[in-house]
Amino acid sequence: MSATADHAEERTNTAARLGFEPGQVVQEIGYDDDVEQELREGIEATIGQELVDEDYDDVADVVLLWFRDEDGDLTDALVDAIGLIEDGGAVWLLTPKTGRDGYVEPSDINEAAQTAGLAQTKSISAGKDWTGSRLVTPKGAKAKR
Repeated sequence: MSATADHAEERTNTAARLGFEPGQVVQEIGYDDDVEQELREGIEATIGQELVDEDYDDVADVVLLWFRDEDGDLTDALVDAIGLIEDGGAVWLLTPKTGRDGYVEPSDINEAAQTAGLAQTKSISAGKDWTGSRLVTPKGAKAKR
C-alpha cells in the first residue's frame, strides 16, 4: 500500500484516527443497539480481534465507554473505567451528539473527567450520532486503583 493510500485510509477509518493499533485489548462498556456499528467494526479490524465485553477480567489497553445522559453518574462510570485499563491506557468516552437522545453536555464531560482524575486530549466526531472524547491519566499521575 502506498503512503497516499495509507493517508486516505486514516482519513476514512475513524478507528485509525482514534489511535487504535493492532494487538490492543479494547474493552467495551455501555454497548446497546444505538451504538455506531461501523466504528466498532473498524476498531476490531484495526486491532485484529473482537472487542472484549464488560465481563473481561484482565486489564485492557483502551476502554471504549458508550455513555448516554440517562446511564447514571458519568464520574462513577469514568472511575470504574480507569480501573480497567493498563497504566498509560486511555478511555474513549462516546456520547450522543448535540440534539440526539442521551446527549451529554461538554461541561459535564469535562467536570466528570477532572473529578475522576482524567484529562481530555482529543475530541472527534465518532460517527453520525456519536462524539468521542479521549481521556487519559495526566502524565506524572499514577492511576488510583
